[in-house]
Amino acid sequence: MNFLAHTFLSGKSEEILIGNFIADFLKGNQFEDYSATIVDGIFLHRKIDSFTDQHEVVRQSIQRLRQDYGKYSGVIVDIYYDHYLAMNWHKYAKRSLHEHAQYVYRVLEKNIDILPPKVQEVLPYMVKQNWLAGYANLENIGRALTRVSERISKRTQYDSKIELAIKNLETGYREFENDFNVFFPDMIVYINAFLSKIHTEV
Repeated sequence: MNFLAHTFLSGKSEEILIGNFIADFLKGNQFEDYSATIVDGIFLHRKIDSFTDQHEVVRQSIQRLRQDYGKYSGVIVDIYYDHYLAMNWHKYAKRSLHEHAQYVYRVLEKNIDILPPKVQEVLPYMVKQNWLAGYANLENIGRALTRVSERISKRTQYDSKIELAIKNLETGYREFENDFNVFFPDMIVYINAFLSKIHTEV
């Protein structure tokens, strides 16, 4: 799952949200300076990723892209699924997508001093361009795919062509949507079981 799903699945705790959001920007177990609840959020992020990677329906989505994008197919599916979450937000959330996005930005901005440097760098762009609410728009999904493609190219000198995956989404829109609609309720049940141990739920 990508940014939107991870923030949604953080429940009601601001510290869980922070940990869940920053987890991909931390190396190994470099979180000694964070509170126990933020660390819970980091482990929550990893549980979300693990559950997603092992889910049969997610693997089905990935397989549709494997021939074109190889090992990056899972990254693409994560972004696709954020789009479907945004489009079906009313089914899962009590507050609006706009309200959720603004809440996330406020929490991150007021805690910016403890965020990893890369998050501090990215956050102003995320807020200004409203990435979270923007996932409902296919044009913004195209931009997200392009950002990921550029990041991979910069890091590996490899042209992943991920930006072209917007076409795969358009042509296979209903199939990917059906996959998401099967997968995401399973995810909520799984994550709520974890969150219930720390007294917060989606």
